[in-house]
Amino acid sequence: MQPHRVAAINLARNSENRMHDDTVAKKFGFKGGLVPGVDVFAYMSHMPVAKWGRVFLERGLMDGRFLKPVYDGETAIVTADETSDGIAIKVESRGELCATGHASMSLQSEQISLDDFKSVPPVAARAPVDENSYKEGAWLGIPPYTLGKAAAPDYLRDIGETDPLYLRDGLVHTGNLLRMLNWALMENAILGPWIHVGSTIRYLGAAGVDDVLTLRAKVTGNYERKGHKFVDLDGLIVANGSKPVAHVQHISIYQPRESMAA
Repeated sequence: MQPHRVAAINLARNSENRMHDDTVAKKFGFKGGLVPGVDVFAYMSHMPVAKWGRVFLERGLMDGRFLKPVYDGETAIVTADETSDGIAIKVESRGELCATGHASMSLQSEQISLDDFKSVPPVAARAPVDENSYKEGAWLGIPPYTLGKAAAPDYLRDIGETDPLYLRDGLVHTGNLLRMLNWALMENAILGPWIHVGSTIRYLGAAGVDDVLTLRAKVTGNYERKGHKFVDLDGLIVANGSKPVAHVQHISIYQPRESMAA
């Protein structure tokens, strides 16, 4: 498969997550503001879609883990190699390995019951994040989200997506779907700088740009490792209240260890 080259853009420079701000990120030992992990995952997702087409967005499986930052203005090079059960994907920038992942196809789509995922609104008033913000077993929600035809081309341009499938079929890109898991964290607590570590997404059906998307996310883990505080989410993205489109496991550091700061 031909390498996919992307001129990386930090689309979250003005985000509430100040880990995407140059000044704040440098205090944590980084070169500058981090390109969001959801967008690096989006770069990676070009490869399985190029290989399998739309059917991958209907019943494919992909995971990605972020090892080193991708920075604004740098080139991200995405490559993929055939494996016995799919393709192994990696992202390199500055000559360093920044992300790895794997994608495969399933003969049958995962069977999901909406009854297994509780639908809740975001909290009425957010409080500063602490160890009680994401209690294991709690359910998180976000306001309904519709990408819309007008916004879709801008995002595809900004992530360097060249596959015509999305505009031709009016489909929501993977990066837009994964953003919903980030919003679940941000809609339910006031976070300081935080880091998306990785995700696994099983596609259940292609989402359209005019669909009304909602998220039903359960906190499946809240733990400390090497001084970082992690939260794991198990989320179901639903279109128009009845159609499951993606089942996502999402891992984030919601409180990086203080000793990281310069």
